[in-house]
Amino acid sequence: MGFKALCFGLFCVLFASHIYVPIPGNIEEYWKVMALDAAAKTCTFMALCFENIGIMRYEEFISMIFKLDYTQPLSDEYVMVTDTAFTDIPVRLYLPKRKSETPRRAVIYLHGGAYCFGSCKQTAFDFLNRWTANKLDAVVVGVDYRLAPQHLFPAQFEDSIAAVKFFLQDKILTKYGVDPNRICISGDSSGGTLTAAVTQELQNDLEVNHKIKIQVLLYPHLQIIDSYLPSHRENEHGIVLTRDIAIKLVSLYLSKDETLPQAMKRNQHMPLESRHLFKFVNWTTLLPKKYRKDHVYTEPVLGRTNYSLPALMDSRASPLLANDSQLQNLPSTYILTCQYDTVRDDGLMYVSRLRNVGVQVVHEHIEDGFHGALSYMRSPLYLRLGLRIRDIYISWLDKNL
Repeated sequence: MGFKALCFGLFCVLFASHIYVPIPGNIEEYWKVMALDAAAKTCTFMALCFENIGIMRYEEFISMIFKLDYTQPLSDEYVMVTDTAFTDIPVRLYLPKRKSETPRRAVIYLHGGAYCFGSCKQTAFDFLNRWTANKLDAVVVGVDYRLAPQHLFPAQFEDSIAAVKFFLQDKILTKYGVDPNRICISGDSSGGTLTAAVTQELQNDLEVNHKIKIQVLLYPHLQIIDSYLPSHRENEHGIVLTRDIAIKLVSLYLSKDETLPQAMKRNQHMPLESRHLFKFVNWTTLLPKKYRKDHVYTEPVLGRTNYSLPALMDSRASPLLANDSQLQNLPSTYILTCQYDTVRDDGLMYVSRLRNVGVQVVHEHIEDGFHGALSYMRSPLYLRLGLRIRDIYISWLDKNL
């Protein structure tokens, strides 16, 4: 009881100290966002304190908070919801109850959470997938891939692609009444990374008979080789997600080497042999002038580290590193980016890369948006921004899937 009281008191003090951190003036529901930002940064500060004094790891504390938000598979009058497994990978299925004379569309959703947290069972993702199934009369699959740091890269990619390939089998599509020509993969944040990587793999795999019709990337994280893009600088102390925390979480995803996050903060984490890859993420040519502003390109310092980490040069971790021949086979793509987002420029550069090789791309930029907005669609963490992004996403799916 004393420890709980201490934690609550500490939270209140820290919350009060964070509530006056300025946020951009064009943000909708300004005071509510300020409060949510203060709460998120207070939890982060407490997690780091607990880690530093040896009570528990940062990711263990944050994971405990996320798990409080997990839901049960409750069906309603419109959608039947069940938890099952594709091979040994947990998934949550959303099946419309109304009868259909023709095969249905399908959406496979890969949730965000910085590779370390979250689940398709979270309130926001359960709400979004249930809404998608009902509004589109579509079969929806939420995939619960393994999480870091217990399972390092590429476990998350391997689970995601295994679940997708399982679903694409003729017998499974027939079982759930799905049209094999109308299947989409969607994902937000780190789920957007996985969506991009899985789609690249599937579309270039000659053994996969059924290809993805469209992919949707919602404020995706798409590269780890340059940690000092304009969006990293502008949103260093961003709403909910700061540059330092983003680097910490990516480091937990890739390696147990504790020198990696410090090297990434200095943009000195890449090996000498990676030099040829930087043309794929050169923001001076790939970003529209509006987002380049007056920023000066600083070439990352290579070869300063002692570790060997192949994941840093793997396109499954950084889909922007795929060469043009891999990208030109991709399906119609929808990419949503947010102005106040440390990974904003990843999505913007991917838009340029895909358009340069002839892929049909629709790009939506939310001028008052910030990272993780889809997590705020249900009470008490309700924002009109989250619902606005949901409606934009669903509208595009309905017209194009």
